[in-house]
Amino acid sequence: MTDWLKNSVFYQIYPQSFYDTNSDGIGDLLGITLKLDYIKDLGCNAIWINPIYDSPFLDAGYDVRDYKKIAPRYGTMDDFEHLLSEAHKRDMKILMDLVPGHTSDTHEWFQAAKNAYPTEFDDRYIFTDCVWEAPTDYRLMCGICERDGNYLVNYFSSQPALNYGFYKVTHPAWQKSSDSPEAWATVDALKDIMRFWLDKGIDGFRVDMADSLVKNDDEKIATAKIWRNMREMLDRDYPNAVMISEWSNPQRAIVNAGFHGDFYLDHHGNGYNSLFRKKIGDDNQSFFADHSHGDIEEFLADYFLGYNCSKDHGYICFITNNHDMPRAPFYMSDWMIRLSHAFMMTMPGVPFIYYGDEIGMRYRTDLISKEGGFSRTGSRTPMQWNSEKNAGFSDSDEDMLYLPIDRSEDAPTVEKQQGDPDSIYENLKALIALRKANPSLSNDSEIEVVYGKSHEFPFVYRRGEFTAFFNPSDNDAQVDYDMSGAENVYTLGGYESGDGFVKILPRSFLLIRQ
Repeated sequence: MTDWLKNSVFYQIYPQSFYDTNSDGIGDLLGITLKLDYIKDLGCNAIWINPIYDSPFLDAGYDVRDYKKIAPRYGTMDDFEHLLSEAHKRDMKILMDLVPGHTSDTHEWFQAAKNAYPTEFDDRYIFTDCVWEAPTDYRLMCGICERDGNYLVNYFSSQPALNYGFYKVTHPAWQKSSDSPEAWATVDALKDIMRFWLDKGIDGFRVDMADSLVKNDDEKIATAKIWRNMREMLDRDYPNAVMISEWSNPQRAIVNAGFHGDFYLDHHGNGYNSLFRKKIGDDNQSFFADHSHGDIEEFLADYFLGYNCSKDHGYICFITNNHDMPRAPFYMSDWMIRLSHAFMMTMPGVPFIYYGDEIGMRYRTDLISKEGGFSRTGSRTPMQWNSEKNAGFSDSDEDMLYLPIDRSEDAPTVEKQQGDPDSIYENLKALIALRKANPSLSNDSEIEVVYGKSHEFPFVYRRGEFTAFFNPSDNDAQVDYDMSGAENVYTLGGYESGDGFVKILPRSFLLIRQ
């Protein structure tokens, strides 16, 4: 296990929306460099940056045109190397976003593969054997190439899927086995890309759609084999580098595939969803919801399946949000956000804070899709720094901004919240400091549930000498507990205690040490 992950708290940056230094309306690498001290002061000692590779930006940079080139809108390779150097001077780590499952259709590999004449890249993608072969169980683009065949895509038509083979070959005329030389040539090409950036000194990768490589691989057996091979490369040649997966299956991602960490994503019906994002119509059934009537057992049943199998191998990564989901204010009040942050900062695993979540930036529902964002666009708006022009994000004209700024009078900004003890920002900053100062709250310290029953409150768990109590409901919640010798370490809301009991007041959090 890479030691530095044990005490890491990450900050996720969507680069085009973070800080613009050249007044073109788009955030850039120099902007990230200039804000490193801000990120470190918040308490984060590691950063994940969404893709900054050269791209036509039909999917916000996840459609990569050149894996070894910085997109000009973000700056130059020199700018990136400067960012990396300045981060390391501050003992901060940098993860790049690795996109292994597909490229842009403008990538030179695909430009060669789609032509009628043979090239070395003919098997880098997945083409059927003729234009009339288009099985309906695959997402295919049909009949738009010189080459006689149709090609598989991932999500958008502009993203041809790379060929890692098929675990179960159902169409032998055009499907290669996942053990074929053609499939492993793609693996070698990916390794080359990873080595390019690791040799520059980056600290690892967050891996996009990590489970999507091998096709017809329902149990992800062949896909895990590929990532195990990657992990062996890291352990041998880059022992301090890490891989964090977008998978949300700790057994498969961490135990089987060898990832150091795996994101706990908002998937319908899973534990994360039941905690923060479970809405059925207008009824918010999340545990952390205003007027909470959620069921903590839904979370516990799902979470501990993954935690118990993976805790000795890697980390479940809790996220405040990310670029693919509505921001928290769409589901909960600012106060409930503070309670949810208290939960995430006192749980095991590696926390990831999405830019702007430290001030409660809002999800916009009124925006036209930008660069393939569609419903996700509203979570990708510019960072709100201060009360100056364009909320301090950019000096550009308003019509040049990557996305519109929240111009409501009560729009949250860093300037408004820094120094305000009742703000989301100061609450999160204090919780991060508490976590980093206490080994029992570190990423790999174990957890014991003290009280967690279906549709009951409070939820109570212990980590070393610390015990955390949560009551997001509108009513008092009492639990049998001996508070002898307890020190009140952190409180949101209030509590009462007596002989053998603790009463947590409505919408409250208590952390004690004893």
